[in-house]
Amino acid sequence: MPKMKTHSGAKKRFKVTAGGKVRGRHAYSSHILEKKSQKRKRGFRKPAEISDSDAPRIKKLLGVGK
Repeated sequence: MPKMKTHSGAKKRFKVTAGGKVRGRHAYSSHILEKKSQKRKRGFRKPAEISDSDAPRIKKLLGVGK
């Protein structure tokens, strides 16, 4: 069988930690920021942990794990 190719869009957007968790950007962080509080916008800077239900799909695109 041929090798699986890494999804180019996914590799730019997500990163898998050493513990196997998937991290990515926060949603709602790119525009209409005027009405969002400063505290909320500061939280957007840190990478968000992707939910357990979405993680396997992203890992498959990245070619990580089984």
